[in-house]
Amino acid sequence: MSENKKRLGRGLNSLLSSTRIDQIAETAPPQPQIEPTPRITDTIAPESRTVSRPGDYVTELTIDKINRNPHQPRQEWDQQKLLDLSESIKANGLIQPILVRPMGDTFQLIAGERRLRATQMAGKDKIPALVRDATEEQMLEWALVENIHRADLNSLERARAYQQYLSRFSMTQQEAAEKLGEDRSTIANYIRLLELTDDARNLLAEGKISMGHARALLGVPDKNAQARLAQQVFKQHLSVRKLEQLIQQMKKPAPAPEPEQTARQSHIHELEQEMTRSLGSRVNIKTSGKKTHRGKITIEFYNLDDFENIRQKLLS
Repeated sequence: MSENKKRLGRGLNSLLSSTRIDQIAETAPPQPQIEPTPRITDTIAPESRTVSRPGDYVTELTIDKINRNPHQPRQEWDQQKLLDLSESIKANGLIQPILVRPMGDTFQLIAGERRLRATQMAGKDKIPALVRDATEEQMLEWALVENIHRADLNSLERARAYQQYLSRFSMTQQEAAEKLGEDRSTIANYIRLLELTDDARNLLAEGKISMGHARALLGVPDKNAQARLAQQVFKQHLSVRKLEQLIQQMKKPAPAPEPEQTARQSHIHELEQEMTRSLGSRVNIKTSGKKTHRGKITIEFYNLDDFENIRQKLLS
């Protein structure tokens, strides 16, 4: 555990720089900065092509030789944003290289899958890449942290990334929070989303219900009720506040019947049975209120013979 944590810390420092690469590549070229300690984004600008640490180097790789990252937690890709980035790459080229590690005669992507996809969409067969040696453990850590810190991950992708991060490195939520610079409660709230029903998770992933709706639904232990409420939120465009009110109403216990009302209902039931036996047909008695003596008697018949039999008994 201690060795894992030690390597984890070094990997995190490296990755945070890689995250900045993604953010810069998707917006605008970086402005020159003077920093006391070199970072990846300061040292691999396209015009300088210097490296950030011994063993790293920037080169242009054939896309066919780059394998996808198996630890990529992202499952949904905004096609319009990819198209916008590909158009930018056609016009200006790729501002910042992707991050890969050597794997024999090929390379494996560590960070920058969005840039890689957009470059392919732009019709390019080569892409600038920063090549860095990395262990399998570092590979997983960098991939997870890069995605966790991206603002456009959907809630479920982020929840799965947190869960994978905790499981892979045998960390507590508090330890992960310290490593990632997050509040422990933030990590806990995201991971709880994985407890939602399939229907609710799908609506959340598609953006049809919000994180606030999802957290409210977690307070409904009945899975069928939870799924129904999730659909109701989507179809009726309910606010989080309205959903919370519905949940509170569901949780209110049914009022216990008053003793007098219970005795009255029992007496009416006995009368129904007595008349049913006497007439040979089912009888239903419905009263109008507690303090009145009004009501309605319903006698069922199933054919003309039944009707004639009941009529004669009532008239005799």
